This record gives sequence, C-alpha cells and structure tokens, in this order.
Amino acid sequence: MYNMFTIAQRTINQLIHDQRTIALILIVPLVIASLIGVSLPSKDILNLTLPAILAMLILFFGFLLSGIAFLRERSQGTRERLMASPVSRLDILVGYLLGFLLFAMVQTLILFFYSVYVLKVAFHGELWQIIVFQILIGILAVCLGIFISAFARNEFQMVQFIPLIIVPQVFVCGLLFPVEQMPDYLQWIAKLLPLTYGVEGIRALMLQGKGLLDIGKDIGVLAAYATGLMVLAGISLRRGNAT
Repeated sequence: MYNMFTIAQRTINQLIHDQRTIALILIVPLVIASLIGVSLPSKDILNLTLPAILAMLILFFGFLLSGIAFLRERSQGTRERLMASPVSRLDILVGYLLGFLLFAMVQTLILFFYSVYVLKVAFHGELWQIIVFQILIGILAVCLGIFISAFARNEFQMVQFIPLIIVPQVFVCGLLFPVEQMPDYLQWIAKLLPLTYGVEGIRALMLQGKGLLDIGKDIGVLAAYATGLMVLAGISLRRGNAT
C-alpha cells in the first residue's frame, strides 16, 4: 500500500506542475461545455442531450489525460526505473491509477457542477449517485488510457488512437441517434462498447430519476471493462519491460 500511494503522490505532483495538463483538466472541458450550452437551440434539448455528452467528455478527457501522462512516464524512463525497483506491477498500476483518477474526478466534478449551476441543466436523480456513476466512467477512462498507451510511441500516436477508440463509440452509443433505430449489426456493436452503458446509466440517473440499484447492469459492465483493461495493462506493462 505504501508503494502505491508513493507512486500516486509522485504522479500527482508531476501533473500539478505541468501547465498543459492543468489546462486540459480545467480550461478545455469548460470551453467545450460552454460551446455546447450556447449552440443548442433550446433548454429542453440541452437537458435531454447533455447527460450523454457528459459521459462522452469524461471518457474522452480521462482517456487522453491518462494515456499521454502514462506515455510520458515511459518516454522519460520513469516507468522502467520503477520496474527495475522492488515494486510489483500491481503497485505501479494502482499507483498510477490513483494518481490519474484524482484528476479525472476533479475534471468530472468541474464538468458536472458547471453544467448544473452555470448552464442550468436540470436533473432528477440523487446528486451523490450521479457523481458516483460519473466517477466510475472516469475510472474506466483512466484504465483505457493506461492500456492503450502501451501501443503508442509518442504523444502524437496517442492522439491518433482517438478516432479509433473514442469516435466510433460516440456514433453508436446512442448519443447522436437512438440505438434502437440503428441497423441490427450496429446495435450489436453498441452492446460491446462501454460508452453505451455509460450513456444509458447517466441518462437513467439524470433524466429518469433512477438510482444506482436500478442501473446495476450498466455499473457491472463498466466495472468489468475497467477491471479487464487493468489486467491487460499489467500484461502490456510486463511485455514493454521485457522488450
């Protein structure tokens, strides 16, 4: 546990002193949320669409932040030094996860409260349950970013994964069009993508006033994806160290 928290603390300190990271966490999401808020033609449409957009933004920025930051650790040789030390891969992965997750949580809270108190988006569910579910999406985003970073050599290649990993999910998760109105093969693809369950869950909480117990399927799928991605990240970490 001590090693995990030490790695997490070092990660947090590094990111705090990175101006690009702070801008990515604080400024960019607010700018995008503001553009969405002023571009939609009516308040009803904003209330209907923003919950799904929040799920997408949390996944997008969490993926980008954790992927680039973890890749930077590798390019600077920090990860290799940790692998050479008497620290387990579990300590390394969980330590990085905790460090990145703190920023993902901050970003999630900023986006949500900005949407509610500045853009005046209405919601019907319990506030704490909505936040808990959004944090779960953030955990998934961090795990996805850590795993995908193993296949990128530099930050530009990490960005190139966005059209492959994030954009297809945006089109078939139900954010733009109802999944039920898509062709059958796209509906099957949508069932395999985690953002679909993020969108379904957050809509149920914010628009229908349901609780976490009512969206157990969505929570279970997202948790399973996050766990599986962490396992795969551990395998890729071992492979990267061996090569």
